[in-house]
Amino acid sequence: MTHAKSQRIAVALSGGVDSSTAAALLVQQGHQVIGVMMRLWATEQREGIPENRCCSPSAVADAQRVCALLGIPFYLLDFEEEFKAKVVNYFCDQYATGRTPNPCLACNRHIKFQALLQRVFELGAEYLATGHYARIRRLDGEYQLLRGVDRDKDQSYVLYMLGQEELPHILFPLGDYTKQQVRAMAAQYNLPTADKVESQDACFVSDGDYRAFVAQQRPQTVRPGPILDLQGHPLGEHRGIAFYTIGQRQGLGIAAAHPLYVVEIDSARNALIVGPKSALYRRELLAEQVHFVAGKPPREPVPITAKIRYKAEEAPALLIPMPDQRARVVFDQPQPAITPGQGVVFYRGEIVLGGGIIASVGGTC
Repeated sequence: MTHAKSQRIAVALSGGVDSSTAAALLVQQGHQVIGVMMRLWATEQREGIPENRCCSPSAVADAQRVCALLGIPFYLLDFEEEFKAKVVNYFCDQYATGRTPNPCLACNRHIKFQALLQRVFELGAEYLATGHYARIRRLDGEYQLLRGVDRDKDQSYVLYMLGQEELPHILFPLGDYTKQQVRAMAAQYNLPTADKVESQDACFVSDGDYRAFVAQQRPQTVRPGPILDLQGHPLGEHRGIAFYTIGQRQGLGIAAAHPLYVVEIDSARNALIVGPKSALYRRELLAEQVHFVAGKPPREPVPITAKIRYKAEEAPALLIPMPDQRARVVFDQPQPAITPGQGVVFYRGEIVLGGGIIASVGGTC
C-alpha cells in the first residue's frame, strides 16, 4: 500500500471478518478511515428493517461494534431502491427467461462499484476499500486487476467489470493475504467478527430458496411445460423453467434407463431439454455485455484461460472479440454445463482481462 496517509478511505463493511479486517489494516497503516454499510432491499422486514443478510440488524450491529473498536465513524447508507431495480429485478427476469444469473455480478457492477463509489466520494473519501481477495497493479500508466494471492479465496471472478475509471479509486487490502492469515489478524485485532461464519447464498433470499423467491416475485414463471429428450420426444412435465438450471439431475420427476440432465432451457417453448451427461459438454459460448479491464478489446483473437462460473476450474480457450460488446470463447476441450446467465471471465496468467455474461452455447460433442 503506497497511498499517502493523509488520504481518506471508505471501507465497505458487511459485518463479516473480511471487511472488518480490511478496515483494521487501513487504520493500523495510519489512514483516515470511515466505515460504510449499504442497506439493501429484502422481501422480509423486521421492525421496518430489511432482513437482507448483507445488512441484517445483527450485521449492522457487528459493523458498528467494529467501527467503535477501531475509533472510526460509521455510516449506514440506503440503497434499497437501486438494489431492487438493478439486482433483484434482474435476477428474477433472468430466471424467467431460462437463464441462471449471478446476482453478485450485477451488484458489483451497478451498486458497489458505481452507486456506492459515487456516494463515498460525496462523503469526502478518495478511495473505496472492500474485503475482496483480489489485487490492483499499475503498470505503464494502466491499472490491472489481478487474482488474490489465496487461490482458494480469489474473488477476481466477480470483479471483472472494473476498469480504468474505477480501479484508481479502489483498494483491496486483503489481496496479498490468505484467509487463514486474515482470520489470525482479526483475532489479533480482537475484532468481534473474527470467528464469524460466511454466508454464500443470495443475500436478499431470506431462507436460501431462490426458486420459491422467483415464483413469488414472477408468478408467470410457475407455468408447467414439457420435458423433452434430445430428439424432441416428451418425457414428462416440469413445474416452471425458473425451477431448473443447466446440469440439473435431481427433481426432474421422470424415469429413464440412464441418468438424465437438463442440457437446455427453451424459454420460447417453455420446455426443458434433457439428455445424458455427455450432452452437457460444449466447446464454445457467446458472451454479451463484455467488458475489458483495459478499456478496449484485443485487436485480434488471443489465447486465454476462462472461468464459466465462480467455482469452476479455468480452462484454456481462444477469445475472439466481436462487435457490440460481444465475444466468442472457444475452448481447447469441451466444458460441462456452460450456463447462460452466468459470467465468463477471461484470464492471462494472474491478470484479469475482462469478462461478460454467457448468452448462448454451441459446439456440441
